[in-house]
Amino acid sequence: MGRYRPPQPVGSKYITAEGHKRLTEELDYLWRKKRPEVTRILSAAAAEGDRSENAEYIYRKKELREIDARVRFLRKRLDDMVIVDRIPKNTDSIYFGAWVTIEDINGIEKTYRIVGPDEFDPKLGYISMDSPMGKALLGKSLDDEISITVESKDGPLKSSYIINEISYKANES
Repeated sequence: MGRYRPPQPVGSKYITAEGHKRLTEELDYLWRKKRPEVTRILSAAAAEGDRSENAEYIYRKKELREIDARVRFLRKRLDDMVIVDRIPKNTDSIYFGAWVTIEDINGIEKTYRIVGPDEFDPKLGYISMDSPMGKALLGKSLDDEISITVESKDGPLKSSYIINEISYKANES
């Protein structure tokens, strides 16, 4: 019997214009370049004979399934997305797409951008609007204090932050 995993909750349907472009480019690459290449290699491996002992055939078959699953996901997800490409009228509060600089109790500053769940990237400082930090920041203003409680192996950890800067410049990173 397999391990049952309940389905993940569907994330928010908002995405930045840059995020939408990136996902569209990924879909195009997978469908027009990667899939035909894997299909060609798979056909060559299938022509070699006994498929049950052909590692290349088994690997490429698995790779093709993964590509097809990602393509299906991207097509369905991109159809339902709402592209947010405008700056809000009230730029004094934190909304989707904002760059936010926060400071912890030790004086360490961090800058994050509030994005959709499909484009978060910790390396770029992009956090999901559905994350605990993202939820705490949305709607807040300059100099507001937020508190985040996250679970860890040692129990719940509570952190407090002050909002130092809010910006909606598209070219920042």
